[in-house]
Amino acid sequence: MSVSATYNVSGMSCQHCVDAVSGELSKLEPVQTVAVDLSAGAVTVTSDAPLDVEVVRAAVDEAGYDLVDRAS
Repeated sequence: MSVSATYNVSGMSCQHCVDAVSGELSKLEPVQTVAVDLSAGAVTVTSDAPLDVEVVRAAVDEAGYDLVDRAS
């Protein structure tokens, strides 16, 4: 069963930002896919199991951006 969650990320403005955030989130063990909507500042993560928001926050922080909140 797949689980999807959307997070709001601040500071993303270009393809490099998308690549950095996607790359860090893709490293998380249960993650299947990462989709970034640059214009909305949103990142949707699909995984095999729910992700702890603090784990997502740490990955986004490692990429150099800020997790604002969980959108859904």
